[in-house]
Amino acid sequence: MCTVVSLPTLDEVQRHVLSILCNHDQLDPEQTPLHRALITRAGRPCGLLFQAQGPRLLKTYAVWAGEENRILFYDSKGIRFAETRLSEGPDP
Repeated sequence: MCTVVSLPTLDEVQRHVLSILCNHDQLDPEQTPLHRALITRAGRPCGLLFQAQGPRLLKTYAVWAGEENRILFYDSKGIRFAETRLSEGPDP
């Protein structure tokens, strides 16, 4: 699954990531914690790693590659299940 969306702010990126991860595992976005960590390359920020935690130690991930303008979604087994391309996004 690959979609193209406009997410001009970091908050919109985060909401989109949480929505996709929760829909994949049938989780409630209101009760699912989403953690994020900065990814750097050569000391410069280049993206974010998101992790959603569900029941029974379920953890799914998304990587926002800011320079490539895309978000890659991975299930708890590490298999990519979706990709979102950003037509407009925030500066990493």
